[in-house]
Amino acid sequence: MATGMRVSNDKRLVLVAGRAYPELAEAVAKELGISLLPTTAYDFANSEIYVRYEESLRGSDVFILQSFTDPINKWLMEALLLVDAAKRASAKRITVVAPYYPYARQDKKHKGREPISARLVSDLFRTAGADRVMSVDLHAAQTQGFFDGPVDHLWAMPTLVKYVKTLIDPETSVMVSPDAGRIKVAEQWAARLGSLPLAFVHKTRDISQANVAVAKRVVGDVKDKTAIIVDDMIDTAGTLVGAIHVVRDAGAKEVIVAATHGLLSGPAVERLRDAGCREIIVTNTLPIPEEKRFDGLTVLSIAPVIARAIDEVFEDGSVTSLFDGAY
Repeated sequence: MATGMRVSNDKRLVLVAGRAYPELAEAVAKELGISLLPTTAYDFANSEIYVRYEESLRGSDVFILQSFTDPINKWLMEALLLVDAAKRASAKRITVVAPYYPYARQDKKHKGREPISARLVSDLFRTAGADRVMSVDLHAAQTQGFFDGPVDHLWAMPTLVKYVKTLIDPETSVMVSPDAGRIKVAEQWAARLGSLPLAFVHKTRDISQANVAVAKRVVGDVKDKTAIIVDDMIDTAGTLVGAIHVVRDAGAKEVIVAATHGLLSGPAVERLRDAGCREIIVTNTLPIPEEKRFDGLTVLSIAPVIARAIDEVFEDGSVTSLFDGAY
């Protein structure tokens, strides 16, 4: 019978779930062959959060899994409280497992007098008592350097590529980056899918407005081909749908979209439903409720990837080896 802990050479693995997305944590626990550690968590009338562990954490290797979905600030605060509580309960090592890293897009200053919010989040985790951070497909790889400790940067690419391979003919497909900045990722995708040709969408972005970018034209040949557009996240989908239209206008036979994080904010679902894609594929790093699901949307589980990474960290193995060293 599964228990809340795994014991190995006097080490104890403990997996804890925040309230944002317990279903993903339960799936990870199932992959690990354990159950989630019981916790008590609730909101006071004035919206303050209370958390408590129901079992001892002394000497344990604690992994706190929280999905930073809307309302993101509430779940960030809850994660910090869970870390603090684990530290004060004498946990041996505390790892924050953030499948989607909060504030990841605010990783640099575009203009004067702005915060670098992704760095602040890393500092908050460290100050609260986290020894390690684990996340999937950071918006910018340099975010790993913000945290003063080990960061396990997991990839959804193998999971997504395995599925996309079942949909396409490499002879008639082309890999499309949604902008020039993600060409490196598109190249890695292209290699894994069978040396596909590359194209990218040239676009302009207004840094004074959030979620505003204009797709201009396709650089590369997509005519009469299956175009596979890859990105790290889909938020309001305005930029993505613009890219889809540009690719279709350039003569693509059909479009498949693959992304790691399905934020699907605001008008995203309506925009994607009407975009005319053959299929849109995301992982479940964030919860996607039934009202946001539609025909043509495929959600793949990231739980096996997270579970394997947790197991490697717990056993002092190599997380990099899970992804063929592709960092």
